[in-house]
Amino acid sequence: QVQLVESGGGLVQAGGSLRLSCVASGCTFSIYAMGWFRQPPGKEREFVAAVRWRISTTYYTDSVKGRFTISRDVAKNTVYLQMNSLKYEDPTVYYCAAGPLTSKNQTAYDYWGQGTQVTVSS
Repeated sequence: QVQLVESGGGLVQAGGSLRLSCVASGCTFSIYAMGWFRQPPGKEREFVAAVRWRISTTYYTDSVKGRFTISRDVAKNTVYLQMNSLKYEDPTVYYCAAGPLTSKNQTAYDYWGQGTQVTVSS
């Protein structure tokens, strides 16, 4: 089993930045990929970014390319999501996920964090 704990969410002004963190514990040797998803109110959970754990290859959804950066610190079992130039459509609950393969499909991930709220103000 793998446990994931997110942190770093909060309130930020439009155009501002936040960095989300997700710490993995437990059977972390089984992690091949980690990703970030978000779920706007009333909508399906959607892919944001993912990183292959050992070789650090990254993937992004088009709407965040150039604004968000996913990275990982293997020694700390932590994945980060640096979010810059936040927009009004970005606020929602962000979830960290871990699994055996890199995918934009949430069903590919076996483990999920509890989520962290991001709110953008004017």
